[in-house]
Amino acid sequence: MNRIKEVLEEKGIKQTWLAEKLGKSYNMVNSYVQNRRQPSLEDLYKIAEILNISPKELLVENE
Repeated sequence: MNRIKEVLEEKGIKQTWLAEKLGKSYNMVNSYVQNRRQPSLEDLYKIAEILNISPKELLVENE
């Protein structure tokens, strides 16, 4: 599970903008946001860099 959706909402960023910056399709980014797919570690770090946050902030810990 990831927190990409929450972080985008907090920062007021659209999925289309993130998809463009990441070089991925909107559908791929949307599947990350909806937690249907998980980004690779490489993509997770890229997303964190683009959003100017720590990669840890994108992850949800399992309890």
